Amino acid sequence: MKFSHQLALSSLAVLVLSGCAGNESQRRQARDDFTYLNTPALETWQVPQGAQPQFYPDYQIPQGAFAGGVGPEVDIRPPQQVLALVPGARYERVNGDVVIWLSDQNRVDALWQDLQAVMDQTNVPYTEVANNTIETDWMTVSDESEDNAASARYAMKQIESGSNQGLVISLLEWRDADGNSVPPSFTEKERQSVFLTNLLTSRYDENKRVEAQRLAQERIKHIPIYMSTDRTGLPVIVARAPYDIVWERLPKVLPEFGLVVEERNQSQGTIVVNYTPPDDEYWQSLGTEPLDFTRKAHTLQLGDLGNRTSISVVDADGKLVKPELLTRLENILRKQLQ
Repeated sequence: MKFSHQLALSSLAVLVLSGCAGNESQRRQARDDFTYLNTPALETWQVPQGAQPQFYPDYQIPQGAFAGGVGPEVDIRPPQQVLALVPGARYERVNGDVVIWLSDQNRVDALWQDLQAVMDQTNVPYTEVANNTIETDWMTVSDESEDNAASARYAMKQIESGSNQGLVISLLEWRDADGNSVPPSFTEKERQSVFLTNLLTSRYDENKRVEAQRLAQERIKHIPIYMSTDRTGLPVIVARAPYDIVWERLPKVLPEFGLVVEERNQSQGTIVVNYTPPDDEYWQSLGTEPLDFTRKAHTLQLGDLGNRTSISVVDADGKLVKPELLTRLENILRKQLQ
């Protein structure tokens, strides 16, 4: 295997549950001494001949061979938390691996492609070794609890269990800071599997947020506009977008055709404007008739209709403008917002 490619993980420091301050051994080990390791072994209870002992099983220690470190070998760092960043997913830890369960194969395939794109984006080297199975090259990994960076190789594969489909992320091989291949403990294996899971899904979540923001901006740029009537039968302009979106977008386009915003009140839904008509060349380029507002203050009244927003206009005397003028404004807004 090639020992190459350094992976910068400083941006993920917030994902790591670090121990107390000090060097690496202090963060991994308990603070007190380990004299308990010198405790003499328990002896078999000697029962006098003819006696009938009575034992209570409440505190009986089960017999068996128990694997694991003792004393300074015990890693006291808290386990890493799997960040639930994939919507609708269920997470499970199995034998030190992380399993991401999803409801159907289409979602698994989509997540699989997204995570591969994330690996390309973050320069994680990998190879597809089998159908729906990939393995990474050696990567340098470290967190705030490590003084020296270790190296690891990971695997990611698709699995199926009954009607459930999912992805498994697991640690394959581990090298210590000196470059020696060592079998990782169960705790270290689980820790590193969670580490890569959080690395990939955090960037996945960031990408999804950026895409959602882009789509939201597209919605703001293109707002359908049409004429309608209110409950009393009076004509109103209707924007097919939520109130908050129209409130943010409308004041940005009004000055383009001469309506200079003087005052705004979002809670009341009012925008006070003064009209300074553009030249004839502007109206010709827009392909509409000039907006025949008087050079006095007008108030645009916005109404929240759920997924739509109504727009009506009153003049300086508090009267609704004529329907013909409102229709002309609707035509201008339609060209500006769609």
